[in-house]
Amino acid sequence: MKVSVFVSPKQGVLDPAGQATLGSLRSLGFEEVSEVRIGKYITLRLEGVDAERAEARVQEMCERLLANPIIEDFRVEIER
Repeated sequence: MKVSVFVSPKQGVLDPAGQATLGSLRSLGFEEVSEVRIGKYITLRLEGVDAERAEARVQEMCERLLANPIIEDFRVEIER
């Protein structure tokens, strides 16, 4: 099964990449952009586990490696 993980900085956490991109977009004339948050998109393919177990395993992967729970939020989508 395919799993998508979306990781983004928590609100209120400094996002230097997002700030740099915001500045660049504005310098290119895209004045309507008021905020940019830069995150990560990770895809996984899992085999040999059911969907319920996969969700628990991916949650653990995120908490232990794929995201930094102190400064990042993450969301998991499983395609069954």
